[in-house]
Amino acid sequence: MISLRGSFLNNPFQPFPRKSATNLPKYFCGKLIRLRLAALSTSASFRIVDQEDEKGSESFLTKENNNSGRVFANQQTYCWLLEGYTSSGPLIDAKKLHGRILKSGFDRDYVICTRLADVYASQGDLTDACQVIDEMPNRDVTFWNNLIYGLTGKKLTTMVFGLFSKMLAENLHPDEVTFTNVLKATTEDNFHHSNIKQIHAKIIRHGFGTNHVVCNPLIKLYSKKGHITTAKSIFQGLGMKDNVSWVAMISGLSQNGHEQESIFLFLEMHNSVISPTPYVFSSVISSCTKLQSFQLGEQLHALIHKRGFSSETFVCNSLVTLYSNSNNLLSATQIFSRMDNRDAVSYNSLIKGLSQKGLSEKALNLFEKMQSDNLKPDCVTVASLLSTCASIGEYIKGRQLHSYAIKSGMCADMHIEGSLLDLYAKCSDVKTAHEFFNTTKKENVVLWNVMLVAYGQLGDLYNSFCIFSQMQIEGLRPNQYTYPSILRTCTLVGDLNLGEQIHTQVVKTGFQLNVYVCSVLIDMYSKHGYLDTGLKILKCLDEKDVVSWTAMIAGYTQHNLFLEALKTYHEMIHEGIQSDNIGFSSAVSACAGIQAFGQGSQIHGQTVVCGYSSDLSIGNSLVCLYARCGKIHEAYQAFDKIDLKDNVSWNGLVSGFSQSGYYEEALKVFVEMHERGVEMNMFTYGSAVSAAANTTNITQGKQIHGKMVKTGFNLETESSNVLITLYSKCGSLDDAKKEFLEMGDKKNEISWNAMITGYSQHGCGDKAIELFDEMTQNGHTPNYVTFVGVLTACSHVRLVEKGMEYFKSMSENYGLVPRPEHYACVVDILGRAGQFTRAMEFIKKMEIEPDAMTWRTLLSACTVHKNKKIGEIASKNLLELEPQDSATYVLLSNMYAVSGKWEDRNRTRKLMKDRGVKKVPGQSWIEVKNTVHAFFVGDRLHPLGDKIYDYLEVVNKRVCEIGYVQDRYSLLNDMEQDQKDASSCIHSEKLAITFGLMSLSDRVPMRVMKNLRVCNDCHNWIKFVSKVSNRDIVVRDSYRFHHFGAGVCSCNDHW
Repeated sequence: MISLRGSFLNNPFQPFPRKSATNLPKYFCGKLIRLRLAALSTSASFRIVDQEDEKGSESFLTKENNNSGRVFANQQTYCWLLEGYTSSGPLIDAKKLHGRILKSGFDRDYVICTRLADVYASQGDLTDACQVIDEMPNRDVTFWNNLIYGLTGKKLTTMVFGLFSKMLAENLHPDEVTFTNVLKATTEDNFHHSNIKQIHAKIIRHGFGTNHVVCNPLIKLYSKKGHITTAKSIFQGLGMKDNVSWVAMISGLSQNGHEQESIFLFLEMHNSVISPTPYVFSSVISSCTKLQSFQLGEQLHALIHKRGFSSETFVCNSLVTLYSNSNNLLSATQIFSRMDNRDAVSYNSLIKGLSQKGLSEKALNLFEKMQSDNLKPDCVTVASLLSTCASIGEYIKGRQLHSYAIKSGMCADMHIEGSLLDLYAKCSDVKTAHEFFNTTKKENVVLWNVMLVAYGQLGDLYNSFCIFSQMQIEGLRPNQYTYPSILRTCTLVGDLNLGEQIHTQVVKTGFQLNVYVCSVLIDMYSKHGYLDTGLKILKCLDEKDVVSWTAMIAGYTQHNLFLEALKTYHEMIHEGIQSDNIGFSSAVSACAGIQAFGQGSQIHGQTVVCGYSSDLSIGNSLVCLYARCGKIHEAYQAFDKIDLKDNVSWNGLVSGFSQSGYYEEALKVFVEMHERGVEMNMFTYGSAVSAAANTTNITQGKQIHGKMVKTGFNLETESSNVLITLYSKCGSLDDAKKEFLEMGDKKNEISWNAMITGYSQHGCGDKAIELFDEMTQNGHTPNYVTFVGVLTACSHVRLVEKGMEYFKSMSENYGLVPRPEHYACVVDILGRAGQFTRAMEFIKKMEIEPDAMTWRTLLSACTVHKNKKIGEIASKNLLELEPQDSATYVLLSNMYAVSGKWEDRNRTRKLMKDRGVKKVPGQSWIEVKNTVHAFFVGDRLHPLGDKIYDYLEVVNKRVCEIGYVQDRYSLLNDMEQDQKDASSCIHSEKLAITFGLMSLSDRVPMRVMKNLRVCNDCHNWIKFVSKVSNRDIVVRDSYRFHHFGAGVCSCNDHW
């Protein structure tokens, strides 16, 4: 399009009337309609109606010499009329005016013809425009430049290149103005790269290849199209570089991922004589943001301030983005608040920064202020706000933003669509998410992925798979984010079969080496126990991916393969891969699993060095590590360092102390949890019940049971399992049986194992075996724990051959490889039956090396049966394996004592003393009125000590009257005969039972717990006490339960 200014410059004609400037608008507005009507009337002339401007109009109109009063339009009149049709007016009227021009003889006028071509081009009538141009005289370069310039302004790109081609066809040589205008027209996004190359070739051919005026827009064009190498080549070949050249190149590098080069080029520019412009600062600050070179960005900020560009809006916008990304939102907010002219980009930059940092309230407030300033946020900003609402669960505000997006016409934007779906998915409104999903074009695979995630969060594999299948039916190809979404759902619901099918498709579509997909596959196989498959996938990866390695480590840890987990962790470190918080957490948990305190402490140090000292998952793992290792101080220290403690933190203390034997400490933490109102889960209750069971604190166990009933956890299968164990260990077998029967069909293998073990520990071997048969008949498969209970039951009721059959069936019928504890049970069966020759043969044929437990079991049986020969063999092997274990020396000493080998006994005690081995003192506990009372051998420290000893004398007299005789050899185990007062060596269980007889009502069951095996004398004494007192007494020693009543024991004197 040719502007008036262009025509005036090239073809000057008479000036406008020299009247007041205020008359010009009046002239244009008042005369425009009349002049148009006159021009389109039946005559080419018209009568002047308004005489006021008649004199001033002489330069536009020519009077007839005959003084007829008629005037004719001249060149300037037609130019002015045609100018009106370039911006408004129907095309038919313009053609009528063209007819008048032909009649008046101005069709050969250069200026008028140029204006006519301009009118037809702007109206879209390219045929008539070209015809006018073809008939024009004297078409020089300036004419073509003006015409191309006008069309460029109207963005008529096709016509620009048509005219440019026509110009070249007439053998006219374009100048720098021509090429500059043509290059401006090529900025449309749909302009093909091959056309740019053709223009570039023409530029070089006509000698402008090093001209900075022509090449500056060419650099911008190549940069915009992503051909940065060509842009750099042009820049380097420039004969002279001005500000525009440097800005174009630096901006192009920054926009095309060459941020570091753009910074280096800026430094080169800064060191040259060229002064930087605000635009170049905006580009280089953007590069610093992308590279996270925030310190350099701050230095550039100082240079901006020095150059006086601090008030430039686009420079401030880039600074706001820089500081937002560097977590320095204070500086970003200060720059924003000091800006004189904020535009939409200013608001968008700060809103996006606030949204990314989770400052939803401030972001939304700024969004409202932006609207009040009549500025419109872009789609990226609205998407950021929606993502913020999604992450913090601000469902209502997210809905309001959705309404705004609808009113603003943004809902079709792919970023908005994805963010809206993400909002509804994360806020668990999958119904609305699916409804919105159905309104989209569904051409974007991201939307399908979000729907997969939405259904995956609900564990809805059916709808997830429907989405997965439908997207492929509609021709969309799954990407690296699609497969992980559906695979995670398969992992969550435990459908490994479908997961394997999708794995097959992963291979077919070429994603089998994608680290993101592989990490999820490793996680899936690891969690389902297919660790070998997960390891194969890991080994096939070429790229070092920390997520894949940590998924493998976590898999080993979750399946209690702690050594393999630590081995994989060290392999990862050896490969030069820095662990993340998940890797550290899993490695620490593995150390806790094997109580590797030293190794766990080293990994703890690594977490601090790597900046994870405040990570919650690592903190929880450290609490569990130290608690399980019995490091009470370190456990509390790690616990106190956690700022935001959750129930996992508390559970780490409760379960850790319970597993390391600090049961009282575990119960203490449990009580504190309750007092502080910390949420408890099944794991909490299970650990607390376990601690209560191991302290035989049935009162507190029942209190915990009551809390479980109130919170509804008693309905869980796991709850019933731990309660069966609780009541079994506390001696209340009836309560355990009741809990077991009330489970109904909810029983699992653990339930059956707990009850079988309970019967076995209480000496009810026949019932244990009956329950085992019932278990197998109900379709439950026995495991390692089951057979420990069954074999122990056979030992207690002396079913030797039955026990051997069960042991044999482990491998033959159930494919179980016997473990050390199973071999020890068989040795116990044979040893207690006095079959020592068979026991020794069995040990020699063991497929594993006999451990200390096997030899200790054999030595214990030798003590009962006074078999000195086999006992010495057992003790010899046992002392080699555990030379510092006091139990070995005590058993050997007792064996010599009951055999009357006093010198051997004395030698054993001396050896024990020389080696610095101290015997674990016997201790017994009894609960009276919600208080646990502990007693040691010969203990007189109890507040009622004198009364207890007085009452004990009374009890002893009564039992002696009905036939009790003290076992002299049992007494010799603890003192030299005739050297000490006998009362100073009274065993702890006698004191505890005496105190119970004094303190407990006849209706209250008496339960005593002892840390060592009850001796023969005490066992015999308790039987007589139960008869004379007419009381049921339950004693739990280190091996089993003894139910005394009416002068007999449930073990039938076989323990």
